[in-house]
Amino acid sequence: MIYLDNAATTNFKPERVIKTVENALKNYSANPGRSGHSLSAFAAEKIYSVREKVADFFSLGDPLGVVFTLNCTQAVNFVLKGVLNRGDGLIISNLEHNCVARPAFKMAEEGKITLDVFDALSDDIEKAVEALIKPNTKMIFCTHASNVCGKITDIEKLGKICKKHNILFGVDAAQTAGVLPINMEKTGIDFLCVASHKGLFAPMGTGILIARKPIEKTIIEGGTGTASLSLYQPDVLPEMLESGTVNLPGILGIGAGIDFIKSKGIDNIYRHENALCKKFLKDVSQNKNISVILRNEKDVGFVPVIAFNVRGKKSEEVAESLNSFGIAVRGGYHCAPLAHRALGTIDGGAVRVSPGILNRSCDMEYLRKAIFSISH
Repeated sequence: MIYLDNAATTNFKPERVIKTVENALKNYSANPGRSGHSLSAFAAEKIYSVREKVADFFSLGDPLGVVFTLNCTQAVNFVLKGVLNRGDGLIISNLEHNCVARPAFKMAEEGKITLDVFDALSDDIEKAVEALIKPNTKMIFCTHASNVCGKITDIEKLGKICKKHNILFGVDAAQTAGVLPINMEKTGIDFLCVASHKGLFAPMGTGILIARKPIEKTIIEGGTGTASLSLYQPDVLPEMLESGTVNLPGILGIGAGIDFIKSKGIDNIYRHENALCKKFLKDVSQNKNISVILRNEKDVGFVPVIAFNVRGKKSEEVAESLNSFGIAVRGGYHCAPLAHRALGTIDGGAVRVSPGILNRSCDMEYLRKAIFSISH
């Protein structure tokens, strides 16, 4: 099968990731930090070494600010529910995935926070955000790139706004971590949430919260291997948010994924995947029955994610037809109703194509032929 659904999860996992996970299962299956024996201590050391790799990769000064989670969704919830208090104001964008939108709207509906939404497609994003800032605004939290159409949000501009108004800044990097360089120090990001099973090539069931600022509250509490006589949760990271046994094989897989990206070069990976997108955009521009959402082959400011529709056909129907050709894409709403409203595709969603490092030009050519067959 030609796999073009990397925005959901990377199908290709590097051999070093697979071997690292296998080695962990065979040789490191001891509970890190929970026992006094040497194997437990060794497992804890291995996990800390990955914290250091993550901190270095995203330019975080203190590795203890790296928290391993089940996924990006859990990381986002840790931030929104752990930092915002009753009466605080939150600003998000109109391109958010439901991992941000659902907790934000629920907290607002329950009267815990006030919520405002800015237009991430605006030509003047600074003006759009500044107009929403109020005395109670505590945080801006937004996606770095849309999971629907790939549009990149200018987080450097938003970081400067947050610094100017002394506002916390959170970023959903599910589509950009491992795809675009992210420097938390330079951009002023306080909380970075990562879906490591995507651009970091790690196993599914792994995510990361990277925090430069404190988290005030917890969502879940439990054993942490520290302060075991206390009936209260530790109040320092990472133990505060890492209750229960962590996913040691998956965490070590994150470290191996980062090593893989460094060996290939993050810029090289992006150029390769983006070139495939440009070829596809150029090819389908010749077909009047295909409408590409928001972009064309000359556009910049996008990660390698393309959304399109075929005239007269539902997006799910197109995805099913492509599956019969042996092509894996995704149709529908991609868990992002805010984005579909903003993009004008709320009535039927869109077909999403997201190539990966293993895809080649011939894959995009086969995709073009399959789509032309479907659309005629």
